[in-house]
Amino acid sequence: MKKYYVTVLVLLCLGFYTENTLGQQDAQYTQYMYNPLSVNPAYAGSRDVLSIVGLYRSQWVGLDGAPTTLNFSLHSPIGKKVGIGVNVTRDEIFISDETYIDIDFTYTLTTSEKGRLALGLKGGAHLLNIDSNKLNTGPFNNGDPETQINIDNKFSPQVGAGAYYYTDKFYLGASVPNILETEHFDESSNTNNSSATAEERVNFYLLTGYVFDVSEGLKFKPALLTKIVQGSPLQVDMSANFLIQEKLTLGAAYRWSAALSALVGFQVTDQVMVGFAYDRETTELQQYNDGSYEVFLRFELFKRDEGMKNPRFF
Repeated sequence: MKKYYVTVLVLLCLGFYTENTLGQQDAQYTQYMYNPLSVNPAYAGSRDVLSIVGLYRSQWVGLDGAPTTLNFSLHSPIGKKVGIGVNVTRDEIFISDETYIDIDFTYTLTTSEKGRLALGLKGGAHLLNIDSNKLNTGPFNNGDPETQINIDNKFSPQVGAGAYYYTDKFYLGASVPNILETEHFDESSNTNNSSATAEERVNFYLLTGYVFDVSEGLKFKPALLTKIVQGSPLQVDMSANFLIQEKLTLGAAYRWSAALSALVGFQVTDQVMVGFAYDRETTELQQYNDGSYEVFLRFELFKRDEGMKNPRFF
């Protein structure tokens, strides 16, 4: 029965329709505040150092075919106003897998003594693979040719843009990681004359956060991420983290009508930070899985004799 529930959930999440259309959405992260580059190209170079990030997410643990995501990114300033970045994402969910490879470019304007506005562009490639043969077992083997969708590493270009304003205490970003609504078509996907299509839908993001000084050794860091996708419910992620002695971060998050999360992070050294998040569904889905896990690692390079002159908490 677990596989049955997974399939229903996968079809709902990916957006299968009677016209054999598959609507794609971007991967989601609970620790988005530590890696905004995954959704906003304007973040590239904003930390003023070479920043390397790795993140692994296993969603709905215990369900066969549940989503898993691996994200790797690096970005750095080159000069005083220009930044570059690379972002690679591998997303797998039941019968499909996707790979994104992006190059980011930013130009930063100084708006005040403490404020900066970065404008970013992104270009890249997207590879989509769908294997409906995985459905041909158990209750899914109904012999209906309408369900046969096979897409073999279909390539599509990606073009995105974003803006990111920040100070040492506040940030506000808006972005569209991909403005192209590409449709993938495979004539051999089924045996009749109907079409099988996977469509890349435009995802709009708004993220913001602030750092409050509660006391000398305690900071409060609320953050908000909003995602809008046509044909899907509004996604709102709210988090509240406390930074203790600029080392240990403890927090909680809520994904609107979806999940509650616990977060912990530790700044091992000036260069290395690790983080962990656990999500628990607030919907009926919680009956069929053991929650979602996310592991985060950030490594940053700068001159040893200088250290990080301006510590950033996001």
